[in-house]
Amino acid sequence: MIREVVKIDESKCDGCGLCVPNCHEGALQIIDGKARLISDLLCDGLGACIGHCPQGAITIEKREAEPYNEIRAMDLMIEKGVNTVVAHLKHLIEHNETEYFKEGLDYLHANKDKLQFDINEVLDKIYENVENEDEPIACGCPGSMARDFSHKTNTNIAASVSANEQIASELTQWPIQLHLINPSASYFKNTDLLVSADCVAFSLGNFHPKYLKGKKLIIACPKLDDDIQSYIEKIRQLIDIAQVNTITVMIMQVPCCRGLLQIVQTASENAKRKVPVKLIVVGLEGEILQEIWV
Repeated sequence: MIREVVKIDESKCDGCGLCVPNCHEGALQIIDGKARLISDLLCDGLGACIGHCPQGAITIEKREAEPYNEIRAMDLMIEKGVNTVVAHLKHLIEHNETEYFKEGLDYLHANKDKLQFDINEVLDKIYENVENEDEPIACGCPGSMARDFSHKTNTNIAASVSANEQIASELTQWPIQLHLINPSASYFKNTDLLVSADCVAFSLGNFHPKYLKGKKLIIACPKLDDDIQSYIEKIRQLIDIAQVNTITVMIMQVPCCRGLLQIVQTASENAKRKVPVKLIVVGLEGEILQEIWV
């Protein structure tokens, strides 16, 4: 059977991550600084990722393909290291490929003495976010993995606010969606810019008073939005034309969200001016995982 499959030249890949949000199957991930195809089974050969590899490291090749073989897939994943093995097995869980997942685990157990890593390390990482190991989580890509943390104690600042108390909004302009904003609008001139992933404000109870206050806001989703190239150009214009002072990028901890940082960094590289860029990574339960200037 002739099949189209993504091929990655790791010698050209610099790990920028621009390809990741464009793989709708979640089969591409940045692992150990390189783009890795963690599931040939779920690569649709569409090639949507190719237009977003600035190094030309990703191509689509047509080849005679044998029926999918999990043992052969595990051989290839093991060659690339423990993190790739973990990502591959997690991806099978997330796509309900339970039979292939069991085959992969059986293969690891059968060959544990030959592995360059501890099989228990793999198991710990696979199940670190799964409360019941007998019921693997079924969902799409890592960013859409179903998780329930309703049991947690809410210590967020918003928890102390009465349900009837009105909290002041710090939003000072409209529109905010990156597709809709005009970089030449006067209210962007010489301001501090907050570029936020869509989900961030829903995860942070104090998003308005602590992070949005004093900034102009634009929001986007690097995984689901179209025409990422226009996003890069708009942010470049905000740097060169609106002459924003600083850019703060707020993203969720899920892998595809890092595409938003890549968009801002690419725009900054294309701009004539240079502006400081801060990255803030938000955990799924509303905690700040990282805050650095990049």
